[in-house]
Amino acid sequence: MRARMYPNESQAALPTEPSLFAATAEDEQPLARRMRPASLDAFLGQQHLMAPGKPLREAIARGDVGSLVFWGPPGCGKTTLALLIANYTNKHFETFSAVTEGVPRVREIIREAKLRLETEDRGTILFCDEIHRFNKAQQDAFLPHVEEGVITLIGATTENPSFELNNALLSRLRVFVLEPLDKEDLRTIIAAGLRTLGKQAGTAVELSDEGVDLLAVHADGDARRALNAAEAVWQHVSSLSVKPEGRISAELAASVLERRVARFDKSGEEHFNQISALHKAVRGSDVEGALYWLARMLAGGEDPMYLLRRLVRMATEDIGLTDPRALSITLAAKDAYHFLGSPEGELAIAEAVVYLATSPKSNSVYSAWNAAREAVERYPAEPVPMHVRNAPTRLMKEIGYGRGYRYDHDEGGHAAGQQYLPDALRGAHWYRPTEHGYEKTLAERLAWWAKTKQAAMDE
Repeated sequence: MRARMYPNESQAALPTEPSLFAATAEDEQPLARRMRPASLDAFLGQQHLMAPGKPLREAIARGDVGSLVFWGPPGCGKTTLALLIANYTNKHFETFSAVTEGVPRVREIIREAKLRLETEDRGTILFCDEIHRFNKAQQDAFLPHVEEGVITLIGATTENPSFELNNALLSRLRVFVLEPLDKEDLRTIIAAGLRTLGKQAGTAVELSDEGVDLLAVHADGDARRALNAAEAVWQHVSSLSVKPEGRISAELAASVLERRVARFDKSGEEHFNQISALHKAVRGSDVEGALYWLARMLAGGEDPMYLLRRLVRMATEDIGLTDPRALSITLAAKDAYHFLGSPEGELAIAEAVVYLATSPKSNSVYSAWNAAREAVERYPAEPVPMHVRNAPTRLMKEIGYGRGYRYDHDEGGHAAGQQYLPDALRGAHWYRPTEHGYEKTLAERLAWWAKTKQAAMDE
């Protein structure tokens, strides 16, 4: 059973390690587990939450933490913070994984918590790791007991709680957003991990500054990944019959590491974050940004056809008639990808992205279309003006269908100046071309037609 630390116990009772961490388990456990900090002072990163004086840190130190959820990427300290809370509270601390356990286990924990509250007057903290793995109906198992104070719920999730937690439960939890660890924190963690391995095995391995930097970059903000990489390098170097002289080079460290995989989730928040980044880079005419996010999504396994559909959307929403070729090029890229497949066809997608990013931009068609749809919502049943109605029968002609219509081809400039909108929308002006690209020509043409129409109506 884990050791507990209560608010009235001495901080000196906590195990300490000469670096910033405490080794708390047997040597055969993964290094990342052995290196979990056992005190608030040893916790690295998340300074926006855990710097001295910050409300969350002070609440943990007092042992007075309410129901909350930690949201952040892997290896940023969510579980570590939950276990630190266990060390600083006099409440019973129960761990639960939504990956391996279900609602029956939750009910059992709740029964025990109620009994503990009645017989010992002692509360219970329930830590639910990977809480997003429970569907929203299953999450209801927590709701009344959080509401009644039977348990204090602490959740940990890599997914956006707005999407993954039901609204009733979310409204009762404080959400703390954790960020990936920065490079300096990762360097400290890596150095501490190597020292711990060396002390436990009696074989010291020291990395060059470049080697530590390489591992820190490789970790992508993930402390667990940083320690796993450090352990892999240490094991490799320790196993060599001829040990390298001096500090380990970045080249030797790189030979041990697995290939870095682009962080992406085809069905999660990163999917939406990265397609948003691609779209906005195209809109902002940033070629390098657009190409990076395209490559990142393809490397992460995104469906190229999804990306092509989004490029067609960008061509119509953000470029429109400033460059009508943009739509043709994105559709041609779709055909080229169908014809070539991956990886050759991906170059056609990249070509379309570069073309869109370097095209003049306008959302005039997009705005005009939205205005037209809004007008339909406001005026859904306006009659068609009589002079532009079709009159295929004698009766329809007799009652006025088509009467007074002027055939525009017979008019100078092909603009007779007639009214085509219902009376309720007379004078509406939705499409406003910019002065960029082909829309400049359209603006001149529309201005000339307006003048011609007015002259025709004045006759």
